[in-house]
Amino acid sequence: MSQTAKFSPGIGLDIGTSRLVAARKTEQGFRYEAQLNAFINVPFSRVTQGALRKEGIPYIVDDSGIWIHGNDSQRFADLLNTEVRRPMMGGVLNAGEPESVRVISEILKALTGSAGPTPQNVCFSIPAAPLGAEANLTWHDVTLKTMLTEMGYRVKSINEGLAVVYSELEDSNYTGIGISCGGGLCNICFSYLSVPIVSFAVPKAGDFIDASAASVAGSRANRVRIIKEDAFKINGHYPNKIHQVLGVYYDDMIRTLVGALNDGFRDPNALPNVGRPIPIVLSGGTAMPPGFKDRFEKVLQESRFPIPVSEVRLAGEPLTATAKGCLMAAVSEM
Repeated sequence: MSQTAKFSPGIGLDIGTSRLVAARKTEQGFRYEAQLNAFINVPFSRVTQGALRKEGIPYIVDDSGIWIHGNDSQRFADLLNTEVRRPMMGGVLNAGEPESVRVISEILKALTGSAGPTPQNVCFSIPAAPLGAEANLTWHDVTLKTMLTEMGYRVKSINEGLAVVYSELEDSNYTGIGISCGGGLCNICFSYLSVPIVSFAVPKAGDFIDASAASVAGSRANRVRIIKEDAFKINGHYPNKIHQVLGVYYDDMIRTLVGALNDGFRDPNALPNVGRPIPIVLSGGTAMPPGFKDRFEKVLQESRFPIPVSEVRLAGEPLTATAKGCLMAAVSEM
């Protein structure tokens, strides 16, 4: 992070299953930094520790070895032919991973830096409950708030889908549907004049696609994710088996998402009479492959979605839209 950049008094944090993204406002515009929300353990040696330090690769040392976290964990996992370990799973802190809180704390410190003598506002994203399920977010929300408060920040959280609305739907006066297609969940929020009316999540997203495709193709989820992010397109013309399998599971995920949208907005009496068609905006890393928006829009039209839709569009920067919306909340609402 540049020491000379002048930031506004606020940070937006997208706390995603796959990535953590920090957003700040500078005199030149918005600035984003991202780290993979993952880590890997390698055996300890002073030579390894010195080499990592020399390369500027973030790590933690303890009795069990060296924990390499963030973006570089992916490269080491690929070289060692293993999977990365995940501090979060399904949109929340991974209760089955004993190092989850410690590692995510280190990644957040790398992204946010020091709070400084004057407390700074931080707003981070939290998921909604899956459709038809009870919210079970207390431990996740409180743990992250405590972690960031201990770093010296003033902290609040915001629904992930609403953060997308804040980021992308100013032109409709924050009325519409924001969808964040992440690693663990797809988060949906219907907002009317910035007020969240209906929010829910779909537990089928990027991780589901990676794990399912890896199982069929005889590969590893980490390797499939790299292929998906580098070269995959949803166009019906796939150059190899992994791309073909990815296409099958992307289609399954999109159909599940559209089905959940229809279920979630089935009762017209629960929604305000907006009086005009509303926009839908798609964001998140899972929505980034070329052709995703077109495929989603086609399936949505075939489903006879009960709410009139003015347009379906992709966020200007899908990977950073949630963090940008969190930043807007940090600056304006705190």
